Amino acid sequence: MSKRTITVIPGDGIGPSIIDSALKILDKAGCDFEYEFADAGLTALEKQGELLPQRTLELIEKNRITLKGPLTTPVGEGFTSINVTLRKKFGLYANVRPVLSFKGTQARYENIDIITVRENTEGMYSGHGQKVSDDGLTAEATSIVTRQGAEQIATFAYELARKENRKKVTIVHKANIMKSTSGLFLKVAREVSLRYPDIKTEEMIVDATCMKLVMNPENFDVIVTTNLFGDILSDLCAGLVGGLGMAPGANIGRDAAIFEAVHGSAPDIAGKNLANPTSVILASIQMLEYLGMADKAEQIRKAVSAVIEEGDRTTRDLGGTHGTTDFTQAVLERL
Repeated sequence: MSKRTITVIPGDGIGPSIIDSALKILDKAGCDFEYEFADAGLTALEKQGELLPQRTLELIEKNRITLKGPLTTPVGEGFTSINVTLRKKFGLYANVRPVLSFKGTQARYENIDIITVRENTEGMYSGHGQKVSDDGLTAEATSIVTRQGAEQIATFAYELARKENRKKVTIVHKANIMKSTSGLFLKVAREVSLRYPDIKTEEMIVDATCMKLVMNPENFDVIVTTNLFGDILSDLCAGLVGGLGMAPGANIGRDAAIFEAVHGSAPDIAGKNLANPTSVILASIQMLEYLGMADKAEQIRKAVSAVIEEGDRTTRDLGGTHGTTDFTQAVLERL
């Protein structure tokens, strides 16, 4: 049986060091992958003169599974977001952002276990109709929601809930104000919910959702929502479990999937051996579960959980004094 090959994009800033950590852990757990490395972001721009080289796109398409570090898109220089480009190019319509409490973090809550399922290609991030008037006084952007897109993401959320034995899906919207776009999303999600009578459905306006997530986060299970709202809510959920350093993300389509650390490239601490690699390690766990390697995923999750709970060589954001390599070594020893 041939080894599965994974495309690896180390990324910018702290990306290469935390990706290296994740790969060492995958190898130690006996996952037996082959890796093909590709550049994107500022690293690619400096080496090859473009943010997203053709070879990188070809490797993503060829291997269909990608593990990605944080990428930097230059701000305000006419560059399109690399992440948005990848999602559109490969039809990665579902952004899956789980948050789970780990004992020993600096989080304000315990027993959080929420998955945000965010539509990844439509809505305000579709990129349509963005313009500024010649006098600079008026700006416009168009939000597009389609029946197909809404049905696809709602079905994904309910199928995920059923597969993971989740009890409830919360449809988050703003249909009271955005009656066309959010209204269509809510209407279609309601229709999809009828096909899943075994799963409880609730509807919630996005602003109320933010308040209730802070007040009673334990009442949430799976959240499904549109692109912009999902972007905001998934970061709020990350804050419940200790921040973006504890939050992984998966971008899933019909023919490809990209698993990533959702935090930024943190250039201020790049090369200083300070970064917490947990986000990308958890993303690699998502990747293993996607590949049907649940036993390996659980093995790594238990090792990471033990390191954090015991405060063994943890990074500063976790209350420790150690760096990336020490934290990684602590996980490796438990494997």
